[in-house]
Amino acid sequence: MAHLPDKDKLVRNFSRCLNWEEKYLYVIELGSQLPPLDESERQAANLISGCQSQVWIVMSNNAQGQVEFHGDSDAAIVKGLLAVVFIVYHQLTPQQILDLDVRPFFSELALSQHLTPSRSQGLEAMIRAIRSKAAQLA
Repeated sequence: MAHLPDKDKLVRNFSRCLNWEEKYLYVIELGSQLPPLDESERQAANLISGCQSQVWIVMSNNAQGQVEFHGDSDAAIVKGLLAVVFIVYHQLTPQQILDLDVRPFFSELALSQHLTPSRSQGLEAMIRAIRSKAAQLA
C-alpha cells in the first residue's frame, strides 16, 4: 500500500480525469502499483467467487489491529478496482470495515455508473468477500 494514494488524494486524482477513458487508465495504473501476490497465496481460500476474472484477496490483522490487504487479479481493470477497494479500507479495523458503507465513496468517484454489469457484480463480490473475511478477523 506504500505506493498507493490515500482516499483524499484518490478522489482528487479522479476529479482531475477529464473523461471516463482517463479514469480507466488511472484505475489500471493503480492496479499496477499493487505488490505481487506470492504464489502460495493464490489458493482457493483466497479466490473470490462472483467475479468473471480471477481475483485473490488476502487479509490479516497487523499489530495495531488494522487489516492489511494483499491481492491480485488476472485482469488489469479488475486489479485496479481491487487497488481502489484496498485504498478505501486502508488502516481500518475489522469492525470499522463492517461498519463502513463503501457505496457512497464509489459514487463520489463516479465509478459505479461507468462499470459494465459484470464488473459491477465483481466489485460487489470483492466487497462482500472483504466484509466476510473482516467478520472472521473481528
